[in-house]
Amino acid sequence: MKAMILAAGRGVRMRPLTDTTPKSLLAVGGKPLIVWQLEKLAQAGFSEVVINHAHLGHMIEAALGDGSRFGILIRYSPEREALETAGGIALALPLLGAGPFLVINADIYSDYDFSALARVDLRGRLAHLVLVDNPPQHPRGDFALETEQVREAGAQMLTFSGMGVYAPRLFGDIPHGAKLPLAPLLRKAMASNQVSGEHYHGNWHDIGTAERLHALDAHLKGSGA
Repeated sequence: MKAMILAAGRGVRMRPLTDTTPKSLLAVGGKPLIVWQLEKLAQAGFSEVVINHAHLGHMIEAALGDGSRFGILIRYSPEREALETAGGIALALPLLGAGPFLVINADIYSDYDFSALARVDLRGRLAHLVLVDNPPQHPRGDFALETEQVREAGAQMLTFSGMGVYAPRLFGDIPHGAKLPLAPLLRKAMASNQVSGEHYHGNWHDIGTAERLHALDAHLKGSGA
């Protein structure tokens, strides 16, 4: 299975940090966010990773190169302007191949074992999502999980972690270069019982603001991670 890291976001809420540095290259615990993910993907057995980028994308390529120092092959999917999640994935489909693939947001930090997602069998479904408890900044959550089936709503709402496995056909109807978010596609697939999921209870952080970035950095340095 191949993996994709979504790194095209502008990171507006993290300005001025992201005026001169791509969000994915902001450091926590002594290394860029995206490096933590690349190292964990390599440890989990992934050998090929696609990274999309837009804002200051040349800096991402310069920092990561071909991925050889991480023990993986990195291929890049540049976007003139960020195409949002679904649009960016659709543009990268030629690099991702014909089988299901893992997608991770660049602006998260987690101790989730990616090898578990490499073993996911979609069984004809379009997606498998990792959901987490709602963080303070997102108390209403995104989706519900009922017997491993993800629903648009339910008794217990959870937050989408930014980690998921997708079938290429979920994005097959998106025109080349179209700008499109992921949520509407997922909701449509949920309506036809095409999205499975799991509830992860471990360490997970959404690095959406400078305050959260600094808090995670202090935590990792304090724990010796």
